[in-house]
Amino acid sequence: MLYNLSGPTRPHADSRQAALFTRERQLLYRPTDHIFATFSNSRLKTAYSVLQTWKRIAMISDPLGVTSNWVGPNVCNYTGIFCAWAIDDSSVETVAGIDINHGDIAGYLPEELGLLTDIALIHLNSNRFCGGVPRSLEKLRLLYELDLSNNRFAGKFPVVVLQLPSLKYLDLRFNEFEGKVPEALFDKHLDAIFLNDNRFASELPENIGNSPVSVIVLANNRFRGCFPESLGNMSKTLNEIVLRNNGLQTCFPKEVGLLKNVTVFDVSYNQITGELPDSIEKMESLEVLGVEHNMLSGTIPEKVCLLPNLLNFSFAENFFTGESPACLDFEGGRNCLRGRPMQRSRLECKVFLSRPVDCGAFKCKPFVPPQPILPPPPLPPVPGCRTPPPPPPFYSPPTPPPSPHYYSPPPPSPSHSHPPPPPSVYSPPPPPPNSLPPLPPCAQPPPPPPPPPPSPPPCNDQSPPPSLPPPTTFPQLKEVNYASPLPPPFY
Repeated sequence: MLYNLSGPTRPHADSRQAALFTRERQLLYRPTDHIFATFSNSRLKTAYSVLQTWKRIAMISDPLGVTSNWVGPNVCNYTGIFCAWAIDDSSVETVAGIDINHGDIAGYLPEELGLLTDIALIHLNSNRFCGGVPRSLEKLRLLYELDLSNNRFAGKFPVVVLQLPSLKYLDLRFNEFEGKVPEALFDKHLDAIFLNDNRFASELPENIGNSPVSVIVLANNRFRGCFPESLGNMSKTLNEIVLRNNGLQTCFPKEVGLLKNVTVFDVSYNQITGELPDSIEKMESLEVLGVEHNMLSGTIPEKVCLLPNLLNFSFAENFFTGESPACLDFEGGRNCLRGRPMQRSRLECKVFLSRPVDCGAFKCKPFVPPQPILPPPPLPPVPGCRTPPPPPPFYSPPTPPPSPHYYSPPPPSPSHSHPPPPPSVYSPPPPPPNSLPPLPPCAQPPPPPPPPPPSPPPCNDQSPPPSLPPPTTFPQLKEVNYASPLPPPFY
């Protein structure tokens, strides 16, 4: 059978090309420059193969030469590669971090990265990596920080991050991710979530208030629907929340006032309507409050403008009709405030304000506070055991009448005092012997857990710690900050 090798199919040529690619990939696991090299342990040898595969196969362009010294077996000297002692064996050195931020490297992430099982952080901020996030990253059980921001990743939300048990810092901003954000993300014990400047398009998950994060930024996406009233559950941990430039159509829930630790609250450039709730005046930590470019109306509560830490409050491009003198120091153009310059026309204000606002029409789910933790049910009785009779009632002396003049001291501090002894009660004598047959031996419930260790003394009273091996925590890497530098601001 004859084949036209000049035609578009060329099956033999395609087969040869595929074979060459496979052979080249196989050779990367046995690079020629380590034939005579030695590795101090198998983990560094594996890391060498992974990094060479990434450089030679999955990196298309490296104009700044970040990986130019990724040569030879000493991977701990590679630019952007950080080593530390392994957590499970303090005598073994291993690759614990990758930080090639601002490298302008083009390429993709190979599946082989999942072999770096000791890695604690991956910082790839401001490169040109594209494609998806490999599923093999689920093997990185120690991964603490994942920063893929300011790249060209695309596709659905990378659900592999939900399988990372140690993850605390997630930064996916400035990419092309799209679709829904899974609810399971907000059930993870993360400290920071950055998803801004992507193409996510869905309603905000109802369980967003389950997240213990201190910072959450979802700006410049296509989130729509109701304001997540469950945010009130984040009052103990949340410090910053930015929902700017989405499609939220709702009223402010009064529960927003529960966020007393929040310093940045930005919901500008949405379609939030109704009035600013008075409960915002309880957000005493607020430094930045952004509500501009919405459809808010009514009077701005005076105490909001008097919040003690408020530095920046922008309420321009709304339909507010009243404000106190304390609000004159903040940006409020394009409203219906007759005492200010640069306001909307009377006709525009009249037309908008003639339509009453019905917050119930949005059919947002009501705020449900978290349920208290109930004590465990009592243990069932052991078969064959006789339940002892209840003790006779104690005799309690009558309460003396209050004296005409008394002083009630404050309650004692639980950390420095002990509860008062119980009042003396009359205890009846024990029952005579042989009044009841002895109870058979019963299985006793397990003893209560030991009390927690006492708090350490103040720092100035502590002696220098003894010389110990590295603790079983995430490795501390030199020259690497807690989080990656910020990409361009989203404002």
